[in-house]
Amino acid sequence: MIEVNHICKDFISPKKYPGLKGAIKGLFSTEKVVKSAVSDISFTIQDGEIVGYIGSNGAGKSTTIKMMTGILKPTSGECRINGIDPSKKRKENAKNIGVVFGQRTQLWWDLPLSESFTILKEIYNVSDEDYEKRMEFLNEVLELSDFFDRPVRTLSLGQRMRADLGAALLHNPKVLYLDEPTIGLDLVVKDNIRRAIKEINEKYNTTVILTTHDIGDIEELCSRIIMIDEGKKIYDGSLERLKDLYGSRRKVSMEVKQYDSCKKLKLAEKLGVSEEDCRMEWDDEKKILGVSFDKHKVQVPSILNMVMEISEVKDIQIQETELAEIVKEIYNHGLHAAV
Repeated sequence: MIEVNHICKDFISPKKYPGLKGAIKGLFSTEKVVKSAVSDISFTIQDGEIVGYIGSNGAGKSTTIKMMTGILKPTSGECRINGIDPSKKRKENAKNIGVVFGQRTQLWWDLPLSESFTILKEIYNVSDEDYEKRMEFLNEVLELSDFFDRPVRTLSLGQRMRADLGAALLHNPKVLYLDEPTIGLDLVVKDNIRRAIKEINEKYNTTVILTTHDIGDIEELCSRIIMIDEGKKIYDGSLERLKDLYGSRRKVSMEVKQYDSCKKLKLAEKLGVSEEDCRMEWDDEKKILGVSFDKHKVQVPSILNMVMEISEVKDIQIQETELAEIVKEIYNHGLHAAV
């Protein structure tokens, strides 16, 4: 459905100089500054996939999406959506895609929502029969009928997001681009939006590209993520593989009976690993021993055997590294630092 081959996007702007003299010099200077927003990104997305396209602010996500929708033309490389080059056949491409921007709306602000949908019906040449069927489905999954006759400006943020999602799906697009679709929404509305996206994907096999900073969206919706940093692709694969490769740390917490005896235990030394690979933590108030360890070098049974030799273990809890922590570490320090 989507083929992106070695696309790059450079932005060229006049070089700026500091101070008043610099401003005057800038009027006559022909020097240019080239900023590479996207650099040699390639990937393919199959029909019906839901893919998270993530990265820190300024990483190049929106620029890539704009090239995929036809708003921007790549400096080099090519992009094809359902066999169409979006920058060359924008109208034809527009019939195949739907776009939702979390901080913008495609609805007419002062018109009732019903009028906006009628206008979009005419723009996309949706037949009366198809319109009725589509509205029946959209009302079922997004519950639009509660505010369908109200002006858009009177809608709450959650209602407007549901309306925008419905508007993007009115012509049954093959590809749906979602840019921060749950930003600013409360937990209940977020859950409803996610459920609607799942139902739309399952019923119509709609391909969904999701850009978001909400890890909950990624975990709930996406089977695959593509991560970019400074305009370059740094990861493309499943959530499970990301956790396995970069979520190497685990923590096991044990409520122990002979707490003071456990505090004398040199666990890393006995297991033959470094202190960093097996770090002990203590909660004197609750009498809990915590062990943070690298799961590739230390196994939970080995830790338990060592502790149970000197103390009875009353309770145990094992914690995996959360996806949010892995992604945050990659954003802050790069891919290799998360290993």
